[in-house]
Amino acid sequence: MAFHSLPDSGNDDPGARIPRRYAWVVFALSFGLLLSDYMSRQVLNAVFPLLKVEWALSDARLGLLSGIVALMVGVLTFPLSLLADRFGRVRSLAVMATVWSLATLGCGLAQQYPQMLAARFLVGVGEAAYGSVGIAVVLSVFPKHMRATLTGAFMAGGMFGSVLGMALGGAVAAHLGWRWAFGVMALFGLVLALLYPIIVNEKRITPSSRPGEPKAAAMAARTPLRTLVNSRSVVGAYIGSGLQLFVGGTVIVWLPSYLNRYYAMATDAAGAVAAIIVLVSGVGMIACGMLSDRMCRNAPASKIRLAIAYSLGSCALLSLAFALPHGTPQLVVIGLGMFLAAGTSGPAGAMVANLTPLPIHGTAFATLTLVNNLLGLAAGPLVTGVLADRLGLANAFQLVPLISLAAAAVFYFAKRHYLSDIQQVGIVSPCTVGTQATT
Repeated sequence: MAFHSLPDSGNDDPGARIPRRYAWVVFALSFGLLLSDYMSRQVLNAVFPLLKVEWALSDARLGLLSGIVALMVGVLTFPLSLLADRFGRVRSLAVMATVWSLATLGCGLAQQYPQMLAARFLVGVGEAAYGSVGIAVVLSVFPKHMRATLTGAFMAGGMFGSVLGMALGGAVAAHLGWRWAFGVMALFGLVLALLYPIIVNEKRITPSSRPGEPKAAAMAARTPLRTLVNSRSVVGAYIGSGLQLFVGGTVIVWLPSYLNRYYAMATDAAGAVAAIIVLVSGVGMIACGMLSDRMCRNAPASKIRLAIAYSLGSCALLSLAFALPHGTPQLVVIGLGMFLAAGTSGPAGAMVANLTPLPIHGTAFATLTLVNNLLGLAAGPLVTGVLADRLGLANAFQLVPLISLAAAAVFYFAKRHYLSDIQQVGIVSPCTVGTQATT
């Protein structure tokens, strides 16, 4: 069954009208800011061992420093993305980057735990809506048939930013101290925040203003918000994605500490090894998104079957990995598990884009980000930190992959309703069935 993908504002495929070279410039700059976002967020993980010793912190308090960012992202992503859809995405992105970069600088200046916690709170405020609004900008300048690939590739910037944050942060901390690690990340973000609105033009990336057509902000204001959750499959995409990120996000946050404790690695070495594994996860995110677009063009339900397979595969591999003795084989299997762990991001993001109207895509991805953070990126590190205080980090890691079973079950529920929901929300029209297929 072939199907057309969006009940949008009347544009058949607005991204197809953007010059491809400019579209890639927009992608590159948006991707760069996403790198900065996650570098600022994840540099903390590389200096966990140093903070634990200097301030005598428990694992639960360390986990809170990480989780508070994801919590604020979860709480604020929806309202801030809603505002960005209505008042200008480019201007909003530049403001966000400035806030999180200055807050990261504040982390480096913190003299005690409460000050660090407050600075991390502000990092979360700045980063709250970047992922959702940024991906909405990217999807708006490319054709629809590239959605799973672009979603996977863009969100992989989080993995690559985590790699740079941990590896570069660990190296800087080892040579100059942990405060300088935060300072380097802040400088990178401030430079990009200055360049972004100069190069990316709001009017140029909003090609919906043909004669007689309303402006994008007006269309967003008139689109009912109930369309964000008006089908069972889109709700399943939100929840399944969040549960799966509980696993991947937890491993990213705690892996440097795991290597420090059980492999006796120094801060820089642990950050470098963890960065390699996170890099593998980022490559997997892109590869899984591309596979979804290629294999599922004419079989839309197969996209969700792949999400189920990624969830189950990561569960099996990571469960095996954390049951193995410490050593090279364990690290290899962890890498294989992490290759699949974030593979659901592309399919889930494409499902959300296909089941929600174009004018409020920023808000739709904010909803996805909200669930990703509340169920995954905020809950995972904090819950694991609490378990680590009671059971030890190694034992806590053995329990984490089991959450992927719940993710697979939710994706299976979404698969059962996906095609009927596509029709229910009016995405298929008589004139497009059989003539177009987009994933």
